[in-house]
Amino acid sequence: MTGAPGLGPEDAEWAGELARSWVEVYKRSATTLALLRLIEAHGPLPAAGLAPLFEEATGWTLTERGLYRTLRRLAESGVLAMERVDVARTGAKRQDFSLTAVGRDYLERIERELV
Repeated sequence: MTGAPGLGPEDAEWAGELARSWVEVYKRSATTLALLRLIEAHGPLPAAGLAPLFEEATGWTLTERGLYRTLRRLAESGVLAMERVDVARTGAKRQDFSLTAVGRDYLERIERELV
């Protein structure tokens, strides 16, 4: 990738590093926002149900590990509730995620601050 006209190679490399760093921070924050919006819009959802909705909404893919880590972090902070429910026909349990009252307020506050 080339830089702006008149930009030297070292400056172009530095600008590229800054941009990559910004994208990683942005994606991490945007992932939280997107997941909260999806859970709010679609009600209690299992992680497996969130993954395709997330990809459709953002165009980004999340690893299973990354998705569960983010959901666990949000649940531990009181933003999401986890409910174990029976899976039809198998009797197995799965975890459905929903917003708590704190989660709804958190999402509203984030959205008010968006540019």
